[in-house]
Amino acid sequence: MNISDRIIVALDVASRARALEYVKDLMPLANFFKVGSQLFTACGPDLVRDIVQLGARVFLDLKFHDIPQTVAASVLEAARLHVTMINVHSSGGMKMLQAAARALAEHSGGTERPRLIAVTMLTSIGEADAREIGFSLPLAHQSVRLAHMAKRAGLDGVVASPLEIELIRQDCGKDFLIVTPGIRLAQSGADDQVRISTPKATLDAGADYLVIGRPIFEAEDPLQALQNIVESVKS
Repeated sequence: MNISDRIIVALDVASRARALEYVKDLMPLANFFKVGSQLFTACGPDLVRDIVQLGARVFLDLKFHDIPQTVAASVLEAARLHVTMINVHSSGGMKMLQAAARALAEHSGGTERPRLIAVTMLTSIGEADAREIGFSLPLAHQSVRLAHMAKRAGLDGVVASPLEIELIRQDCGKDFLIVTPGIRLAQSGADDQVRISTPKATLDAGADYLVIGRPIFEAEDPLQALQNIVESVKS
């Protein structure tokens, strides 16, 4: 894939008009957009349909985490929106992950099924946060453990921070998708993220996709910012 095809632009806005404006403005370079909980709650599934109708791919980032039957039904409804990627929380456990994977495997909506990936540990969580939650393993080992469980459950990959990519790749193999948020430019701040890295370092570590939002939208010219990111990786 081209570098631009490996960037998922996070539409972290709360307005349908702004979201569609960004999609149209960035589509000369980007074709993959993330719709998260804020935008989905504000605008609903019709916005997802609008983005797909424009010819773009959608990563529906709702991080489903519930009892197995509810999650299975939720990912099935997401698949009917013709999204390209869906995620769930790996900490929902093996039965929940398996139920979600089975639901998509049985989906016959006339199109290729969405990729199903599991969130390992949020990039906003540090070691102290993990201990407070009750995780006894270091974050890197906990992420690998959750990724390994997701693979055994039949999922296509995981969402993982830049710092765990190499360990997950070693454990889960080259065909296991790794989607990585927490991407920041060398000159930008971390914001509320803890485990971060630059676009080039993250791809070099073995990520398949980068999720990038604020470094693009906080720029005066988002399209130029995206172009700069692509060029920085190429160089």
